[in-house]
Amino acid sequence: MRRYVGVLKALDTRRGGWTDGAAGSALAGAVTAADPGEKTSRYGAFSSAPGTQPATVAVVETNAHGQSVGALVPEWSPRPMPERVELAGRYVTAEPIDQRHTDALYASLCRPGDESLWTYRPVPFPTSRAEVEEELVRALAARTDSVTQVFVPVGGIASGLATFFPCVPSSGVVEISGVLFGRGMQRTAAATEAIHLLLRHVFDDLGYRRVEWKCDTLNAPSRRAAARFGFTYEGRFRQHMVIKGRTRDTDWFSILDSEWPAIRARHERWLDPANFDSDGLQRQGLGSI
Repeated sequence: MRRYVGVLKALDTRRGGWTDGAAGSALAGAVTAADPGEKTSRYGAFSSAPGTQPATVAVVETNAHGQSVGALVPEWSPRPMPERVELAGRYVTAEPIDQRHTDALYASLCRPGDESLWTYRPVPFPTSRAEVEEELVRALAARTDSVTQVFVPVGGIASGLATFFPCVPSSGVVEISGVLFGRGMQRTAAATEAIHLLLRHVFDDLGYRRVEWKCDTLNAPSRRAAARFGFTYEGRFRQHMVIKGRTRDTDWFSILDSEWPAIRARHERWLDPANFDSDGLQRQGLGSI
């Protein structure tokens, strides 16, 4: 248990994030691969060139000293912490992690051949049910500074999870981190809707201003997933971490509250049952909506 909690504490200090694991292969669907330096993303180039930044949307004001300052945020107050509530969708339900999920998570995420799902995660591949229960489920359920949601597709078993962490209620900022989907949930409407439900909860229910997505620079599928969902690429933190004894650069992405209504509308159009044929295949990719 200490190993998993220790990693979260370290990430809290460094604000590093770990939106890795199976996120990319589960979500990347309609997006073409992009490497650093390429300008191929609809929502923001994966460019690491010096000075490359997303377009600013902040209003700049001038104070009494002639200095440029950010605009006031009208009637701002700290946002609530993400809540341990069930989030129900058409294809999946997000449930607060609980010991009852142990068997299903072990079966869906830790089978022989699932080792690669854990490559970019900060902890090793669990080799036993007891390890999943103690170092994943119990550790995350016990935390008070984060909320982990387990994804249960309609008619199926718990097959994935993601964590709201770090959470900064004072600024209305939260990261969706630790995204992991079992192979049976990857490239499904349930996987896409799972992330949509988390975004909708923090923006629409809790009034957050910014949601972050961060990943290992070498995790190209996770970068593609961020672009597919509408996150804007913000830059790269070089030599940001040492994970499992290896150096890690971290790419940062975000969605702002001002961007969310248009992104939400695209998500909803893609998730509409009319977008799928009788075999459940998408008629139009999310990236093209």
